[in-house]
Amino acid sequence: MPASPNHPTTFPSATLPFSAVVEAGDMSLALVLTTISPAIGGVLVRGEKGTAKSTIVRALAGVLPPIEVAAGDAFNRQPSEVDGAAGEERAVRLVELPVGATEDRVLGSLHLERALSAGETHYEPGLLAKAHRGILYVDEVNLLHDHLVDLLLDAAAMGRSTVERDGVSVSHAARFVLVGTMNPEEGELRPQLLDRFGLTVEVAAPRDPTLRVEVVRRRMAFDADPVAFSAAYASQEAELTERIQAAQSRVGQVVLGDEMLMRIAQLCAAFDVDGMRADIVTARTAVAHAAWHDRTEVTLDDVRAAARLALPHRRRRNPFDAPGLDEDLLDEVLGDDDPDPDPDGGPDGHGDPVEDPSDASGTGESGSADASPAPPPPGGGSDGAQPERGTSGNDDDDRTVAAAGTPYRARLFTVAGTGAGEAGRRSRALTESGRRIGAAPGSGGAIHLLETLRAAAPYQRSRGRTEGPLRFRGGDLRVATREGQESNLVLFCVDASGSMAARRRMEQVKTAILSLLLDAYQRRDKVGLVTFRGSAADLVLPPTHSVDIAARRLDDLPAGGRTPLAEGLLEAGRVLGLERIRDPRRRPLLVVVTDGRATSGPDAVRRSQQAAGLLAAAHVSSLVVDCEAGAMRLGLAAMLAQHLGAEHVPVGQVSAGDLTSAVASATAATSSRASTDGRVA
Repeated sequence: MPASPNHPTTFPSATLPFSAVVEAGDMSLALVLTTISPAIGGVLVRGEKGTAKSTIVRALAGVLPPIEVAAGDAFNRQPSEVDGAAGEERAVRLVELPVGATEDRVLGSLHLERALSAGETHYEPGLLAKAHRGILYVDEVNLLHDHLVDLLLDAAAMGRSTVERDGVSVSHAARFVLVGTMNPEEGELRPQLLDRFGLTVEVAAPRDPTLRVEVVRRRMAFDADPVAFSAAYASQEAELTERIQAAQSRVGQVVLGDEMLMRIAQLCAAFDVDGMRADIVTARTAVAHAAWHDRTEVTLDDVRAAARLALPHRRRRNPFDAPGLDEDLLDEVLGDDDPDPDPDGGPDGHGDPVEDPSDASGTGESGSADASPAPPPPGGGSDGAQPERGTSGNDDDDRTVAAAGTPYRARLFTVAGTGAGEAGRRSRALTESGRRIGAAPGSGGAIHLLETLRAAAPYQRSRGRTEGPLRFRGGDLRVATREGQESNLVLFCVDASGSMAARRRMEQVKTAILSLLLDAYQRRDKVGLVTFRGSAADLVLPPTHSVDIAARRLDDLPAGGRTPLAEGLLEAGRVLGLERIRDPRRRPLLVVVTDGRATSGPDAVRRSQQAAGLLAAAHVSSLVVDCEAGAMRLGLAAMLAQHLGAEHVPVGQVSAGDLTSAVASATAATSSRASTDGRVA
């Protein structure tokens, strides 16, 4: 079967053999290299749904050599690390961390039963302790709370976990292989967190019908008889286990010479990566790759393979840049000689999951580390604007597509009141992290010991206590109430009518929206995009965590035709109503971008006012970005803001820098007047 290293294919079962996944390629190689050298720092697997990401990660534990642990030890330590402990051999654990896990579940916490019944302070280990010397797997890692991702990556980098909370002070070893999988359509990791993963791999489903047939054939065979299917791959699994074990014992003996170190430094400099982490990870990966191929010295092939896994995600300069690696530049720095194919790349060529990525040119359907080519500038013109022809139900056939300028730091716009949504960085909310403001009955979250004692104290006599530890009941337990910040749904409702079609105006509008999208990305919001032009409104992008998709839709947004403002507001209301049902805890912020004109259909102005009134009656927090320009302004957007009960902001004041300048100017003017009046010395 032809090699296609970036197309691991779907097998939902977690027990499928590692070597049975069709065309696993770079993904399997990255996973194997991190098990050979956990110091690499883990693997992030990015890809669309249904591409065997979870399947192959779960199957990895089945081919890893068993480890010896101290019998009964909660921290999975070696027998020599525990006095008087007997040793036992067991398989490597794969610990899955759910997206909704709390910090207590990850780090460990005070043992509630002992604390309440016996008054003892005892530490109950968390998932990090359980994952020591194993694999910690986070599916949909891009949806995990940022503070938990920080915590995981810090533990993976340091090899230890330290807990200082609720009267507990514990530090224990936490050396594990961290593997995260994600679908970029559901949102991206912040660049700072992306950089902390040692390696990254892009995966996609194959388009070759022959490969797809093989996937179906294997899946149906596995469903029909899992035991027989697994037995058919037993010899390949055993060979992989032996090869991994040999590489683990050999990796400490591999020599990384000065010449190869210089090549790595040249690569990182050529690709303009930040910091030194890229150099270190590439070096460690090259050493592991040499050990995997039974070499005692790192070669150019090892450096090339390591660079293709360690550098792509570190080239991102802003959140809207797709990860990728310029293979031409890679060859230019390392030389144009094609690496020799590895003669012992795996058991056979039939679905070998650990094929040497150096055999691939990276020019296939997805490329091992290459992102899809960037689309041409909207409209195809050098100035970013070019008229297009088409109706699309509009009254005006002339449409203009303008490109956005460079985004800037936007002002912070928040939802009024205090919510209770997912932790984020926008609006005030009661969350699991933040400053402690009180306590409430419950069993989930950090214990508020003082309030728990106060709740139990009045009942000690009625519970028969005369001396000894306090007597507690389940209803006495109090957990801390914390106030932090939540993420929101930011729904953009954008006027794309003819009155907005002037190139400079649309460029300014798109730049403002792009800046607000960047702000939403940093604050972990969901975003959606509704546009209105001609005689109708369209939901261009249903609410999603992927703001880079919103940015791409914005690039292609044409302008022209009449202004159906009422239809745009009604469509926004419909979308918000559906999202309220799907996710009632996530509060919305509606951003209406318009000049306020309503020109489509009879009674356009009255209908737009009625639609605004409906949104106001639903208590939707709104913002009107006023795009009206010119000396003669009608103030229609400001009137719309009044009907919505919304904040009104001219498009030129969306920038935080402009706001800072305005405040500074006002402060300077006030100080000057005060000095003149003699009130300031």
